[in-house]
Amino acid sequence: MQPLQLEGSPKTPFVNFDPNTGFLELKGRSIPENSIDFYKPLIDWIDQYGRSPKPKTALHVQLEYFNTSSSKCILDVFKKLEMIRASGNEVSVLWHYEQDDEDMLEAGEDYAGIIKVPFRMIQIQEVNDQ
Repeated sequence: MQPLQLEGSPKTPFVNFDPNTGFLELKGRSIPENSIDFYKPLIDWIDQYGRSPKPKTALHVQLEYFNTSSSKCILDVFKKLEMIRASGNEVSVLWHYEQDDEDMLEAGEDYAGIIKVPFRMIQIQEVNDQ
């Protein structure tokens, strides 16, 4: 199985899904013209990965912003991970959010309440340019 890597753009997140390590990464902004078109290959990849996953799978999510249609697709990604966990594998979501971004923290907490996968909220420390 091949890794899935997509360069981020102003409207779509950077994606790095590595089947050899179980390290999955979603980072940036998610406001694509068509969220379903963008997320379908990610969901299909996780579906295929779920047939022979690593013992541990970790999805790192570090989104600055996502729109409503992306939120449904992100939930679908989490549901695929939930199925991998249900088959006896260790799966976790690491939800990265900026210190002053209450909305993103709340979004992560909302997902954590819906999905039966352990979530870890990780506050990103501000980097001061001096």
